[in-house]
Amino acid sequence: MGLVGNKMFTPEKDFRLSLFTLILSHIQLVVGLILFFVSVNGLKAIQTLGMGGMNAPSRLLAVEHPFVNILAVILITIGWSRHKKFMEGNKKFQSIAIFYGLGLIFFLSRIPWGQWFN
Repeated sequence: MGLVGNKMFTPEKDFRLSLFTLILSHIQLVVGLILFFVSVNGLKAIQTLGMGGMNAPSRLLAVEHPFVNILAVILITIGWSRHKKFMEGNKKFQSIAIFYGLGLIFFLSRIPWGQWFN
């Protein structure tokens, strides 16, 4: 919204919101990695079935979901690091919008929607 509206980047609102998103994504990554190592759908599925024996839903949960979500957190972290280098509010918003937006698209692309709504 700040990018489209050509607004100033404010520490009270915009900085805290982007920092909160960064922290939340890293917490989600840590919780997800813990679940990956203790869940039967994660590392244990790879160990028991092997990569060749996995069907599409198993592969989504054991391989694609963690990999793409790690990439999403990396993109969000890059966006956070890049925004600190700029002085103009428009450039800060642009960096956050691009990298956080890509991270969001990556997150949404690997959610197992079929398991939730069937």
